[in-house]
Amino acid sequence: MHPSWLLTSEIVRAEGDRPEGPFVFKEVVFPARGPAYWDGRSTFNPRVQAIVENGKTKYVMFYVGTTHPFGDPKAYEKIEMNDPKVVVARSNKRIGVAVADHPAGPWKRFDHPVLLPRPEHFDNFFTSNPAAVFRKDGSVYLMYKTMSYQGVDKDFTHGPMTIGAAVAPHYLGPYRHLTEEPLFSPEKFGEIEDPFVYEQDGVLHMIAKDMSGKIGGERHGGIHAVSRNGVDWKLGNPIRAWSRTIVWDDGSSQVMGSLERPYLLFQNGKPTHLLGATADGPGGFSQATETWDIAIPLKLSP
Repeated sequence: MHPSWLLTSEIVRAEGDRPEGPFVFKEVVFPARGPAYWDGRSTFNPRVQAIVENGKTKYVMFYVGTTHPFGDPKAYEKIEMNDPKVVVARSNKRIGVAVADHPAGPWKRFDHPVLLPRPEHFDNFFTSNPAAVFRKDGSVYLMYKTMSYQGVDKDFTHGPMTIGAAVAPHYLGPYRHLTEEPLFSPEKFGEIEDPFVYEQDGVLHMIAKDMSGKIGGERHGGIHAVSRNGVDWKLGNPIRAWSRTIVWDDGSSQVMGSLERPYLLFQNGKPTHLLGATADGPGGFSQATETWDIAIPLKLSP
């Protein structure tokens, strides 16, 4: 799976009666459409939200797409991170938007992404993992993951994961970057990825994956942070948002090899489930035998 997901991923739709499933596959929403398109070879990390625009409900999907000029990997071909196909696909990651009048589509894709890397900035490598908040006035706050180039001569190298933010008057843009420095980095709070952001009583809340455990005390566990302006963040109380140790319906517990890509499902204005991607094994994608989506019901305080 890793890093082949960069080369041939697809966004698909499945349907179920409950957030916990089971879900039934229905269709490939975004098939590959050719290397000439910015998202023509691989699409992933969809985040869908229903909004009301001009009196009608519309579904807006933020997602990541990339392209590369190479063919598909062969079955069971071992792909390394320094493979030229992977390096090119990774550097071409961009955030885009698609819209539909119904979750089942059809979805309108656009020929251009909405957020590009910036030369000579901390986000000059790619833009990825979008986390959007729709404001009451129709504007959008968009948090994203990025990296920066470090070496581009004999050996390609890049910096650690950092987090930035941008705003736009409409979900299609144009987007304006909010800072010249990252909001989160190894030097500032710690390295995180997969942010999910929501707004409550005028305060922005973020949950994210703690890459090293420096922030919340558990490597690859979840952390919580808050901000009133989307720029100045402080850690929540408590800081930890979730653990990789989960409890199954039968009462048994398991430390997952990974638990990431957090997404809170809101129903009637309240978060009811923590959705995520998980895997078995001791940790690390290469050591997992199974990966799947998980829906963890939340017990809310009165």
